[in-house]
Amino acid sequence: MCLAYFVGQGYSEGFSAHMGRVLAGLGPDTPVCLTVGTDAVCGACPNNRGGVCEKPELVAAYDQAVLERCGLAEGDVLPFGGFTALVQERILAAGLRRSICGGCQWSALCDSQPSRWAQGAPR
Repeated sequence: MCLAYFVGQGYSEGFSAHMGRVLAGLGPDTPVCLTVGTDAVCGACPNNRGGVCEKPELVAAYDQAVLERCGLAEGDVLPFGGFTALVQERILAAGLRRSICGGCQWSALCDSQPSRWAQGAPR
């Protein structure tokens, strides 16, 4: 869900650059495998220590809530565009983002703009 609102801000220049590359590499037909926990999006996060998050329970709770609300499960593989459409419809457009990750330090940034997926675009 973080990618829906990413605008080039983050923990560091390296983090922001990594997020930009991840987002640029995900086209609508790109297959994604859904995980609960540290994944490719987390690659340059300062809380990622060798593939293990310093806050694994928090990340797992965010991920699991997204999967549940979208009717998905860990390990499911689907096109990125299909995933973003589900997230947009069942979470973001439904006004449920804050119930999942409203406590995140970046939540105000997400509140300040529309989701990039609001118009159906997977990026």
